[in-house]
Amino acid sequence: MLRVAVLVSGGGTNLQAIIDAIKAGTVKNTELAVVISNNEGAYALARAKANGIDAACVSPGAYGTREEFHQALMEKLLEYEPDLIVLAGYLVKIPPEMVRAYPGRIINIHPSLIPSFCGVGYYGLQVHEAALARGVKVTGATVHYVDEGTDTGPIILQKAVEVEPGDTPELLQRRVMEQAEWVILPQAIHMLACKKEAMGQL
Repeated sequence: MLRVAVLVSGGGTNLQAIIDAIKAGTVKNTELAVVISNNEGAYALARAKANGIDAACVSPGAYGTREEFHQALMEKLLEYEPDLIVLAGYLVKIPPEMVRAYPGRIINIHPSLIPSFCGVGYYGLQVHEAALARGVKVTGATVHYVDEGTDTGPIILQKAVEVEPGDTPELLQRRVMEQAEWVILPQAIHMLACKKEAMGQL
């Protein structure tokens, strides 16, 4: 069983996609151990509680220094001993020591086809605004491993989404979520869960 910790800052629509996929049986051998947010008002925490998943807030504002916040986040993760950490709309840069503590065990969903529209400053609506401003005809989403850079880790899955005439950043954001993010993030978790099970049986 793959124990997963999900880190999220906002509404948690990607979290909901994971929850739904586990319930539907399209993601197997996976247990959501905890949902952690940097924002105590994040609706993702309510989604977790409604589904019987432990929910915790570890906010930078509650600590005097960034180092103390990083330490608290690491300690919270250690409580749950996750096999995999999923960044599902987590808008806080994770510390290098966390990447080193969980090598190859942290994944992120990004709302573009990396290497396009990624890196520092590209998150949320900014990604879709940039895509529309550039005039691209195809965008999408990427699930990738997290390294010490920003959106620079190895790619796991990508899915393309067509840009349509009259798209606004908001319309495009919604379509990318529905057609790509909510599809490939659960798929990636399922792949990793199956890989863990296969390795366990060797």
